Formats: sequence, C-alpha cells, structure tokens
Amino acid sequence: MKQESVFIEDQGHQLHLKHIYKNSGGAPILMVHGAIENGRIFYNEQGKGLACYLAEQGFDVYVMDLRGRGLSTPLINAESDYGQYEAITHDIPLLIDYVFNKTGQAMHLVSHSWGGVLVASVLARHSENLGKVRSNLCFGTKRSITIGGFEKLLKVDLFYNRIAPILAKRKGFFDAVKYKFGADNETKQSLAHSIQWVNKGPWHDPRDGFDYQSAAGDIVWPPTWHITGINDSILGNQVDVKYFIEESKNSTARFSLLSKRNGNAIDYGHIDILTSPEARNDHFPHVAGWLNQH
Repeated sequence: MKQESVFIEDQGHQLHLKHIYKNSGGAPILMVHGAIENGRIFYNEQGKGLACYLAEQGFDVYVMDLRGRGLSTPLINAESDYGQYEAITHDIPLLIDYVFNKTGQAMHLVSHSWGGVLVASVLARHSENLGKVRSNLCFGTKRSITIGGFEKLLKVDLFYNRIAPILAKRKGFFDAVKYKFGADNETKQSLAHSIQWVNKGPWHDPRDGFDYQSAAGDIVWPPTWHITGINDSILGNQVDVKYFIEESKNSTARFSLLSKRNGNAIDYGHIDILTSPEARNDHFPHVAGWLNQH
C-alpha cells in the first residue's frame, strides 16, 4: 500500500490530499474531515484507519485537509480570513473536480462529523457535482444540536459557543489544539459560521443567505448512509443525525446505530467510530461492501 501527498496550488495557498492506494484503477473515494480536526482522523502512516483499510480493499483513496488544516498551507493564523463558505463554494468542489479528472471516474464521498454537513451543502448548492458522485457516507454527522443535558451545556453552550469566540477574537483564530479541544484549529469565520448552524436555526448560508434546505429538496441525493455510535452523546447524537437526514430531505438515506445491542464489538463514540482497533473487523467490512454495491 502506498501513501503520497498531493498539493493543489490555489489562490495563494496549498490544499493537501493524502493519496492512499494499493493498485491503480480502483473506485475513487474522497474523504472530508470535520471541524477542529484534519484528514488524519481517517489514516496514519502505519496503515491504520478507514482510509488505509479501504485502500487495502482496492479503493483509490484521497483524504483532504481543509484549507489551513493538516498539511494544507499556510496554516490557520490571525490573518486567515476564510470560513466554511470558502470550503463549500470553492475548496471542496475544486477537489471533487481534481479527483474526477485525475481518475476519470465518479467517486464515493466519505465524511466525518461536520465534514458531512459541508459535503451536503456542496451537493445542494452545486448540483452539477452530483454526476461525479457515486455515494455519500457520513460518520457522526449532524448540523444542529437539539439534545440537552449537562455535557451539552458545558462543552457546546459554554465553551464552544461563548468562550471559544472570545479566545478567537483575542488571538485572531481559535487555537483549539492549545486548549486540547480538537486536533486542529479554526478560523474566526469558520467558528462563527459553525456556531450559527449548531444552534438550531435555518439551514441558510451565514455569508450570503443561500437556502440550502430549499435547494436540498430540488436534487436527487446519491445513495447515502449515515452511521453513528450509541456513545456519541453530543457531536453525533442519533437524534440529531436523524434530524439532519430529515432536514436535508434525503428520504432514502440509510441510518445505522453502532452498539453492542445491535451486534457491534463495542459501544462507539464520536472519534473511536473511526479509530478503534475493533472497527477494522467490525463495521469497516460492511462499509467496504456497501461502497462496492455502488
């Protein structure tokens, strides 16, 4: 199995793709990470993670680092003046085009957490990309957090919604790594935009008001599977995942809850749904089988 870094020069910055493959010619996959993380949620150099597993099964895997995260440069800093608007309207479509043109094939989109929201927004807003997509697979993806409880009050209402914007204003960006709140940092704009969407409200673009929910009703979604874990209490709670499926008007989407009760090896949470050693022999084979069906 091979791992190679690809850098796409674009408007004064570089977008990084980790290309992981065993043999050329396999069905392409583009993986999109979520907020306060980067593409390494899907892989490491030792060959672990979903990206490496799928490459072993013959898929041609590309893992993106969103602008300023991971190995994309320049890294997020006080001068970074972009947010999720740029990811939706430019960066992700650009990389979809790159993989499509490079491989000559339609691709599977695989995302984690907020990455699934960005992907859904891209497909709703830029329906011309639908012909380049075979399927849409999301792990722990929700847009709004509707459930309550002490953990939500502490982590979301207090820290993410109130303290994080103050810290971002002081430093010029949200240094989530310093405060051990995530694996990567966020710009002030991406933080502000995600806060607007996390707090239940209309699925409209914070920048230009584009109505994603209305647009979602006008497209035919690719085959979609939403997977979350029973121990994902806040960031991918099953209630909110189902709410996002309903909100995106994706009536044929499949939903699965990973838990011991449902026959899985462990009760999965938001991160270990992709990183747990058990996942390789638990749900990863089912993922590969579903992708092969499409």
